[in-house]
Amino acid sequence: MNDPVLDAVRRVLAGVAPEADLDALPPDASLRDELDLDSMDFLSFVIGLHKVLGVEIPEADYGKLSTLGGCVAYLEARVKRGS
Repeated sequence: MNDPVLDAVRRVLAGVAPEADLDALPPDASLRDELDLDSMDFLSFVIGLHKVLGVEIPEADYGKLSTLGGCVAYLEARVKRGS
């Protein structure tokens, strides 16, 4: 089953961390730790998600994007709400 939000997250992550094996990334692993993202990489990731999905992500919610699973759950809820 294709999950368009998960696919979008993986595409954006691939742009920020092109050397990462995203298929092996566990859903509960810290994106920053597993992919060695610094704060600028993480900000690029958030901006990329906004561009691809059209979802506003306030800075207060950045912690909800810390894992792949959390990121997908957060974004799916926001996409369904349309904001």
